[in-house]
Amino acid sequence: MANKALATRQKMRLRVEPTPPLKPRNPFAGFAKARAAGAHAKTTGSERLEAKRALKKAPLVPEDE
Repeated sequence: MANKALATRQKMRLRVEPTPPLKPRNPFAGFAKARAAGAHAKTTGSERLEAKRALKKAPLVPEDE
């Protein structure tokens, strides 16, 4: 059913109120971004695996004797 309280000549108006400033979800996230955070050093295990893969990719060339 239609809203009977609204007269036919009245127009619906949406009130626009000023919005409050947005609050961040995590206030500590900004501090973490401001710090010089980056990638950590590779572990010895990952460096060993990388060297092992590089050896497998290297072509086998016989040494001249």
